Amino acid sequence: MRKILILMMMVCGMQVHAESEYWIDVRTTGEYETGHVKGAAHIPYDEIADKITAVTADKSAKIHLYCRSGNRAGRALKVLQDMGYDNAHNDGGISDLKHETVVLEFN
Repeated sequence: MRKILILMMMVCGMQVHAESEYWIDVRTTGEYETGHVKGAAHIPYDEIADKITAVTADKSAKIHLYCRSGNRAGRALKVLQDMGYDNAHNDGGISDLKHETVVLEFN
């Protein structure tokens, strides 16, 4: 019984870890609809404080923020840091991401 319990805890732990990395597009709706990182949540930078918990309330989750140039992502990063999110990152502009191994979706 103990082994089964430990195995279940390990499986649950792996699932939590697998879901602890998020991409958030902080551009406008129109910009998001022209193309975005595959699987990215859309939260405009000026709404990040009110809507981040819909994506994750885990303040240690790895959060990638991006916009057009990195400016709005920087503003969103500051808000998240002030809220206690300690693993959020400004990944710059979407054009920078096109040179990375990030998959983009276009509508």
